[in-house]
Amino acid sequence: MQNARSMTEMRPAKMPKILVVDDEAAILQTLRFNLERNGYAVCTAGDGRQALSAVEAEKPDLVLLDIMLPVLDGIEVCREIRRRSAVPVLMLTAKDQEIDKVLGLEIGADDYITKPFSIYELLARVKAHLRRLAQAGAAPIPSTVLRGGDIELDFDRQRVSKNGKVIDLAPKEFGLLHVLLQNKGRVVTRQVLLDRVWGYDFYGDQQTVNVHIRWLREKIEDDPNNPKHIITVRSRGYLFRD
Repeated sequence: MQNARSMTEMRPAKMPKILVVDDEAAILQTLRFNLERNGYAVCTAGDGRQALSAVEAEKPDLVLLDIMLPVLDGIEVCREIRRRSAVPVLMLTAKDQEIDKVLGLEIGADDYITKPFSIYELLARVKAHLRRLAQAGAAPIPSTVLRGGDIELDFDRQRVSKNGKVIDLAPKEFGLLHVLLQNKGRVVTRQVLLDRVWGYDFYGDQQTVNVHIRWLREKIEDDPNNPKHIITVRSRGYLFRD
């Protein structure tokens, strides 16, 4: 008992909070036990409506979200979360087809893990996403304005505009554009974009980059199907052109 009490006293005042959403009580219990054992505060929800209420009330630092849920499925829940918050969302799914993975990314999920999964792999992914979130919050932001054609990116103000009109970009879209503008006229590989925007320990694949590039084009290109700025270089990656 003394050891357990000492470990609790050593924890930081504010533990990262994780919302776990699954309709299987055994999974909720297992994940809660392992997450709390590793120093996280945990709240749970058993259906989609409860999940959205918990996001509003609990303000979690990360969401573990099952796709197959009653009332509202995980796809709809993730889509609604993205309308409200940029909190990292890690999808839990029994499906392993490529189309399901792509759909998860397209609706705004940051990562996915397929059931059955190793608890050690899940804990590693949770830790990686929370570490990137903490680093992003703590890192100093340089006062840098980058321009390419009619696009201007103000890193200090975290703002992108086109012909003077502000464009609303998601964090990953902003990161991709920032890296591409830093390397304007040069090819940036998908792996480099993954490393720079998602982090070196990201467990996803390069399809993630393709999906987010498509979203970015839809926001900054006059014709996303015939882009003039973000150019695909076959088998290599992307470059930004004025």
